[in-house]
Amino acid sequence: MPNAQVLQGNWNEIKGKLRSKWGQLTNDDVGMFNGNVDQLVGTIQRKTGEARQTIEQFLDSFTSKGG
Repeated sequence: MPNAQVLQGNWNEIKGKLRSKWGQLTNDDVGMFNGNVDQLVGTIQRKTGEARQTIEQFLDSFTSKGG
């Protein structure tokens, strides 16, 4: 599970990368992150149909670099 604190700290950069990877995400979709990783993953899943594991791995790539 991605580290919420690390995601929060790099959120502006991560937001752009999420929108770049999954173009169907809106600013509102990615703007809702308030430290709740499960909610973020759920929103991405709902909008994109992507597998939870794939989303978590993508987010983990930021936490492993930053943490």
